[in-house]
Amino acid sequence: MANLTRWDPFSEMARLDPFRDMNDYFKGFMLRPVFQGLEAEPEIKLEISEADKAYTVKADVPGVKKEDIQVSIDGNQISISAEVKHEKEEKEGKKLVRSERYYGRQFRSFTVGHDIDEAKAEAEYSDGVLKLTLPKKPGAETKKLTIK
Repeated sequence: MANLTRWDPFSEMARLDPFRDMNDYFKGFMLRPVFQGLEAEPEIKLEISEADKAYTVKADVPGVKKEDIQVSIDGNQISISAEVKHEKEEKEGKKLVRSERYYGRQFRSFTVGHDIDEAKAEAEYSDGVLKLTLPKKPGAETKKLTIK
């Protein structure tokens, strides 16, 4: 029985490329110095804990006013969004040397195992941390089926 091989007409050209192996040496070389010293866009970091009757969510949203934070609940899906405004100026005496601004929106959405009772949900914001207390809806227990 004969082995079948597929012929690739471009494989011969690839063997003749003198710079083929050089690409690995320069991969990312030009990108690193350009982005050094720039601040990365912040993210909303979460800590979610579950108790018998409620979920507690702690979300890091530093440097944002509480008026710029929005939380929405749809069944078991929670969405947090924040309007971020960051301005930074560097001056030498009265002369402006550098001015940087970042305006944007952060968004984080996640689901939990039970539907949330929106009427009893609570939110607090202090020191850059948003704390949500999300009570579970009564009677929204997960039903487990017995396999026969």
